[in-house]
Amino acid sequence: MDKIPSVDLRDFLSGDPERKQKFVNEIGKAYEEIGFVALKGHFLNDQLVEDLYGEVKNFFELPTETKQQYEIPGIGGQRGYVGFGKETAKGFKKGDLKEFWHFGQYVSDDSKYKKEYPDNVIVDELPKFNEVGKETYQMLEKTGKSVLQALALYLDLDEFYFDDKIAEGNSILRPIHYPPITQEPDDAVRAAAHGDINLITLLMGSQGKGLQVQNHNGDWIDAIAEPDELVINVGDMLSRHTNNKLKSTIHRVVNPPRELWGTSRYSIPFFMHPVSGMSLNALENCVDEDHPKLYEDTTAGDFLHERLIELGLIKK
Repeated sequence: MDKIPSVDLRDFLSGDPERKQKFVNEIGKAYEEIGFVALKGHFLNDQLVEDLYGEVKNFFELPTETKQQYEIPGIGGQRGYVGFGKETAKGFKKGDLKEFWHFGQYVSDDSKYKKEYPDNVIVDELPKFNEVGKETYQMLEKTGKSVLQALALYLDLDEFYFDDKIAEGNSILRPIHYPPITQEPDDAVRAAAHGDINLITLLMGSQGKGLQVQNHNGDWIDAIAEPDELVINVGDMLSRHTNNKLKSTIHRVVNPPRELWGTSRYSIPFFMHPVSGMSLNALENCVDEDHPKLYEDTTAGDFLHERLIELGLIKK
């Protein structure tokens, strides 16, 4: 496979059983074979996407000292700003060449997760920034919910198996700025090779070269989407839960050719997480004699904590 498959969510939502099953088969097969798809027919409209990119660029163009005011200590970078070079991929020593922002889950005051999740950080300088971020978060969450319903059917589970596990889940919307490269990067890349922590990742902004996916032969292939597509991949939580039936694929963001060093890159992933109490134990129908259980039992909350320590975002 030398490119990622493209699927259309409108097939799943069509009300036509044949089109719905076609989508289930296509996305399931893609996630078994490479772990990535390009998805059309999602819930983001063009105006919202345009507004979000405008607000994100406005934020990252603010003076460094202004952005640093939104870097909140003691929460492992889960909300607000995380400065350049602060995150390091598992197994790497060099910090990634990026800065980013985190929008988190929106819960009511009486939610049982109100104390578990840090509050979202309000940017005083940009009155529309948080409003646009919240709407994008909710549309991507809605898209991800439909994708997980399709995957539940592919796994011979109830269609709505994941619904209560992602309701008020600890999902993160992360606008990323990869600034222009001004000197030889000294082994650092924009994002070193890694697998994502969460259930699935929905990525905006993969319309140009940069994002690469490793196929089963170990080859790196460019993951380039059309302007109306999201790139969606399986994360480590879903891979563990399905005993690696659905693949969490290693991917990276490489530095551009030298003639493009002077350009910024913007990318906006939505990391879809369940609630912390979700069991990630291997599903019974994904374990048999040919597929022995690969991972120890754990919960989403414990697994996330362990990985944030590995990334250097929280201390032991």
